[in-house]
Amino acid sequence: MHKHRSSGSAGSLGSLAALLLCCLIVSSCSKKPPADTLVMIIESSPTNLDPRVGVDAFSERIDSLIFDDLLTRSEDLSVAPGLAESWDVPDPLTYVFHLHRGVKFHDGRPLTARDVKWTFDSLMQHVIRSIKAGPYRYVDHIEAADDYTVVFHMKEPDASLLWNVSDDSIGVVPQGTTDEMTRHPIGSGPFKFVSAETDREVILERNNEYWGAEPKLSRIRFAVVPDGTTEALELRKGSCDLSINSYITPDMILTLSHDPDLVVESSPGTRLAYLGFNLRDPILKDVRVRQAIAYALDRKPMIEYLWRGEAQIARSVLPRQSWAYNGDVPAYDHDPAKAMRLLDIAGYPAVNGVRFHITMKTSTDENTRLMVAVMQQQLRKVGVALDIRSYEFATFFSDVTHGAFQMYGLRWIGGNEDPDIFEHAFHSSQLPPNGANRGYYLNSEIDHLIDQARREVDPKLRKPLYDQVQLILARDLPYINLWYLDNVAVHTRRVRNLQLNPAGNYDFLRTAELAP
Repeated sequence: MHKHRSSGSAGSLGSLAALLLCCLIVSSCSKKPPADTLVMIIESSPTNLDPRVGVDAFSERIDSLIFDDLLTRSEDLSVAPGLAESWDVPDPLTYVFHLHRGVKFHDGRPLTARDVKWTFDSLMQHVIRSIKAGPYRYVDHIEAADDYTVVFHMKEPDASLLWNVSDDSIGVVPQGTTDEMTRHPIGSGPFKFVSAETDREVILERNNEYWGAEPKLSRIRFAVVPDGTTEALELRKGSCDLSINSYITPDMILTLSHDPDLVVESSPGTRLAYLGFNLRDPILKDVRVRQAIAYALDRKPMIEYLWRGEAQIARSVLPRQSWAYNGDVPAYDHDPAKAMRLLDIAGYPAVNGVRFHITMKTSTDENTRLMVAVMQQQLRKVGVALDIRSYEFATFFSDVTHGAFQMYGLRWIGGNEDPDIFEHAFHSSQLPPNGANRGYYLNSEIDHLIDQARREVDPKLRKPLYDQVQLILARDLPYINLWYLDNVAVHTRRVRNLQLNPAGNYDFLRTAELAP
């Protein structure tokens, strides 16, 4: 299978290269970006640029350039100063944030504690209807003690609050604003909103009055290009400058890396690809079956051939960069013999080479379909017949959220960077529609550890609790964690000083430059 895949890829690479060269010649007079504007490709329009509302990746990542959060995150994904230059936790029910002075919104209004209070109150009091209100359910009320001091008073201890007011969570909006933020967002961030046209573009310009380090880019145009091949053509033509973690396939990226006018950069990322099980299923409720499937899968050739090496094997839902990561857990290295022994013990002998059939649902994404085809062959070798059902993404995701599956494959993008993911995805209180425990995993010990960690403010005391959570999850396998996808950017040579970060967000645009 792998040899066939490799030779098939070589053929497609040749065809793609010819297509790109042909289109390049035909389109050689395409318009170049203005000298002062970086044109970055995004695959779809942001759904809502009000930072209290938009939850899709493009909304949140563009929002992070327009708005400032109370806190930011450091390289190990722990919290760091943002709008709040410091904070105190005098007791587990009180969080005191001390704001930078002299911060102004893009319209010239000063940013004060009243704006911070309004931002969160408008969510918690349902002035703005948004699913983003959920993480603040343990907040009792917020007090603007003075212009530069904000106090969060809690109903009960919630150590995840600091992460829920940091990067890409909720940007601060001016006091009193309601749904006008959707039409014309006004923040205090390094870039100002200029205009947006659905399915075409979003344009930002530099905030010359920014309180932090002033960005080097004068203007950014986010161009909507919903197709990977078209993205590759635009980059080859030079009509767009930059694309990151896009629909461009690894094969296309390999081709683009040979273009002398383009640069491909990559760095370890936090996006997690995983397999989810339905633990109510008569077959999959047996942990020995889930462990056998994990041993039967060989992730290394999938990373090599499907992702061209641009991924790292995962042992946890949390990324390796996280302060709470525990890699000292059982690793299900490829071992078909052990997989077959476990299936024998579980009571599933092979009959004519087949022990049982199991159905896996996926989206129609090309890389996903290739991945499950490889998995199908690997599982066949241990007697498991994997039936694949692919659906348009909205239908597929609806089935997943309603528990209508045996197995499925998905990714966590951003949501797995904080240990709060354990409550959201594995706590028994988070069964659909309350949360993302879609596999109906029930474990009272996990519930207790998660609850205890949430109430423990000191990270040094929280870490051992999350270590134990990860150990139990690795044993019980409600998920098989496959790999963390690298962040991969393709850009023209006029783009300089690109500093990719683990989260794969757009913070690198704060320091990027265009060559003169």
